[in-house]
Amino acid sequence: MITAAALTALAAACAIGAWRFTAARWTSRAPRLAIALWQSLGVAWGLASTGALLAFAVMPYDRGVVQGLVAFAAGQTPGEPWDLLHALAMIAGLTMLAVLVVVLVAAGVQTLRARRRHRVLLTLIAREEPHIPGVRVLDHPGAAAYCVPGLRSHVVVSSGTLELLSEDELTAVLAHESAHVRERHDLVLLPFGALRRALPFSKVVREAQEQVELLVEMAADDRARRYCSPRRLATALLRFGTAGAVPAPAGMLGAAAQVMARVDRLIKPAPELPRSGRYGLVALSVTLATSAPFLWALPF
Repeated sequence: MITAAALTALAAACAIGAWRFTAARWTSRAPRLAIALWQSLGVAWGLASTGALLAFAVMPYDRGVVQGLVAFAAGQTPGEPWDLLHALAMIAGLTMLAVLVVVLVAAGVQTLRARRRHRVLLTLIAREEPHIPGVRVLDHPGAAAYCVPGLRSHVVVSSGTLELLSEDELTAVLAHESAHVRERHDLVLLPFGALRRALPFSKVVREAQEQVELLVEMAADDRARRYCSPRRLATALLRFGTAGAVPAPAGMLGAAAQVMARVDRLIKPAPELPRSGRYGLVALSVTLATSAPFLWALPF
């Protein structure tokens, strides 16, 4: 009973925290920490929600979630008789857990297939330019710049982008896309896209996905600022915005997403979070990420 109550409280706290977090204003000052906190909230909520149901279901065994499930799978006789509520909780918990896992795996498989097809397409229609090594160029008049993440990653720009941007601006955009590739932002976004598919009716999930998408772009902007002036990157983004940039293909990460919020942040940067605040966010993220697994493993 203690474990079920604790997991229920944790799931409720995560739901309330996510709702409050969507309105937070400090996130643009520390996008990487905000991303980590969003990930921790997602993990804690998923495990706590399913764990609360399963903890109630195995309560007749008088054990924790993991040990109770092991005893149930082994066909052991519970200390107290099962009733309909415990059976329904078991069905609901296992179904919810299975849906979350299946949706995540399906989203990953679909994304991998889209990238594989796009890589094949690039080998047929893209070319390389000697003055920008390692970058694939598409003969398209529109402005486009995106990356194809993965073990065989690519950075792709259109010929229209080469005509639109100056050399410094192009360097800034390429640095932004390379940051997406190096930091594997596609893996950051995948669980949130999967959760959106599992819960399409949830306003909080939709806003969480949108905020993480913006935070990922801001994190890549911060990485790009190591190699170029923030104003150059802002100018490049504005050029993309006014030129009507072509959206990145499905499963890819583009440079021209949510332009105005990023430009405003680059031109008028806010002060960094104090060190104490950063340490506090790290501690909160670690606590959230480990609390649900700890409660699952409790033997009561």
